[in-house]
Amino acid sequence: MFDVAPTELLLVIVVALVVIGPKDLPKAMRFVGKWMGKARGMARHFRSGLDTMMREAELEELEKQWREQNDAIMREFPRIDDVSAPAPKAAAALDAPSEQDADEAAAATAQPETPETHAVPPRDGPLP
Repeated sequence: MFDVAPTELLLVIVVALVVIGPKDLPKAMRFVGKWMGKARGMARHFRSGLDTMMREAELEELEKQWREQNDAIMREFPRIDDVSAPAPKAAAALDAPSEQDADEAAAATAQPETPETHAVPPRDGPLP
């Protein structure tokens, strides 16, 4: 943040030692340190507030995009509950089993066909 070279820092320390004096210098340094700590704390609090506001703005933007994509998907693929009820003729056709369904049910309960077994020619010699 502040670019203070070591020579500049040494100059400030020498001036403070001459102006304040060696007796009051530790008290003055403590005072300056306390105020620097408060200033850093306020800057940290301000920065965290800005970060929180940025995160909330990003979340709102992502939520808006998600809502738009979700609405587009729901328009493209509506739920079965949302689709109007089928016509009475179509509903009756769905409830009544068809001839093909009856044939399939009969075939499922009938005895399964056994495949023909192929005879294996006998081998010459003893079995291993």
